[in-house]
Amino acid sequence: MLYKTLAKWLFVSSIGLFVTACVSTQSNRDSMSNQEQADLYLQMGVRYLEMDMLKIAKEHLNHAEEIDSGNAGVQNILGVLHERLNEDDEAAYHYQNAISLDSDNASIKNNYGRFLCEQGDYKEGLELLKQALVMPLNNKKWFAYTNMGLCEAKYGEQALAEYNFRQALRVNKNYAPSLFEMQKISYRAGKYMSARAFLERYLAVSKHNAQTLWYAVQTERALGNKQLTEEYRAKLFSLFPGSKEAQQLNTAVK
Repeated sequence: MLYKTLAKWLFVSSIGLFVTACVSTQSNRDSMSNQEQADLYLQMGVRYLEMDMLKIAKEHLNHAEEIDSGNAGVQNILGVLHERLNEDDEAAYHYQNAISLDSDNASIKNNYGRFLCEQGDYKEGLELLKQALVMPLNNKKWFAYTNMGLCEAKYGEQALAEYNFRQALRVNKNYAPSLFEMQKISYRAGKYMSARAFLERYLAVSKHNAQTLWYAVQTERALGNKQLTEEYRAKLFSLFPGSKEAQQLNTAVK
């Protein structure tokens, strides 16, 4: 599911942590306070989540929770972890803990609101995202705008979704998830040159995935550009041969 894919992409940026490499000896840890130790394990857990090493991430995050279960940041990222593991009940439990511990944290409201939208609770999820958006200390509003757009698109509110993706790009013109969404929206609206332009902007800051390539194939086909159509098709089959997008193109050819 696209929403799940983008959720995986968005979570690290939205947690409000700037993680640097962590090297710590046992003696260093022994001299730390519980909060410092929990923060260290949290940072390492985030780093492993970024690398998609979920088992090791879980070990570090569980250590962080054992040391400081009242740490809202730990609860927030445990929610992300369990969401990634498709353990939705556990994810909800940790998100609820996080928001009860720090109800003024835009990152937590952003993650929990996005999660609720994915779970089908459009009204409450969107309300949390709106709250995250207007928080005075939220200096990364493009995350909330993008998540609002994804939520609205999921429930058929296409005009609102497009508005929020454009708002995200207004405050961060290089935000790849919103650029990709605008590529899709432009293609579906028959605005093929616009779809191509959004893809070019996307590729300036990120790499192709199966979906961007599928839309690129369709866009260049609509524009009558046979060479680019075949180039994108070949790249899709080469990089993502088992994807549903590659299978769709195979079926279309047959």
